[in-house]
Amino acid sequence: MHKIIVENQCGCFKRSDLETNISMSQKDEALTKAIEMKNQMNDEFCGKHDFDLVEYKDNFVITFAQQKVSGCCGGGHCN
Repeated sequence: MHKIIVENQCGCFKRSDLETNISMSQKDEALTKAIEMKNQMNDEFCGKHDFDLVEYKDNFVITFAQQKVSGCCGGGHCN
């Protein structure tokens, strides 16, 4: 059995019709569904978070993407 787990359930996820802990017997089906969910979350949610998909054992975990770190401190003087 393969599970699709949404690790970080933001407000947009909670308001959506998407579900977490979905079990599927076929790995390919689970991967396809997980990719579709991740893409939907990235395309349709508010944009405050980006989402990544990670395979962990028999699970596909959708989690917040790591934020990119720039060399700027954010003080406004790096422009």
